Amino acid sequence: MNASDHDPTQRHPDAAPAGDPKPDPADFEARLAEAEARVVAQREAYLRAAADLENVRRRAAREVAGARQFGAEKLATALLPVLDSLELGLSNSERADAATLVEGQRATLKLLLKALEEAGITELDPQGEAFNPELHEAMAVQPATSEAPDTVVNVVQKGYVLNGRLLRPARVIVAGPAGA
Repeated sequence: MNASDHDPTQRHPDAAPAGDPKPDPADFEARLAEAEARVVAQREAYLRAAADLENVRRRAAREVAGARQFGAEKLATALLPVLDSLELGLSNSERADAATLVEGQRATLKLLLKALEEAGITELDPQGEAFNPELHEAMAVQPATSEAPDTVVNVVQKGYVLNGRLLRPARVIVAGPAGA
């Protein structure tokens, strides 16, 4: 053993500094009570936040379920007049002449297009426009006569867009190079 191991002038690391009064146990108890109160407050705040988060999750799940279940309600309501018109046309088809039936079909088509428009669905009829592979599906290419190459010369089937998102591309015939 070294003499420095038992040097009485050296303090133990946990001992109070020389000349400092001993710590007051009441001070430790007050600090401990304060820390415990902070822990309780933090735990209560955490539990409130967790409960609020769970309520938000439940509400969002209910809203998503409602949107799935009743999301088509607006479109369905807009389509009911179209259904009524079709039923009326069918019930009167035996008594009506061809011109009246055609007029009824045009009126029904107009109702349907209005219902689709109210639902955010727009028609894509690119006749005479430049071919766009993001919106059009080329069914055939025919030699150009008066149209510029890559121009839609015939729409086989119209396309539809829902609020800017393509539902179905327009099926088209495109003008190719002359003599192709």
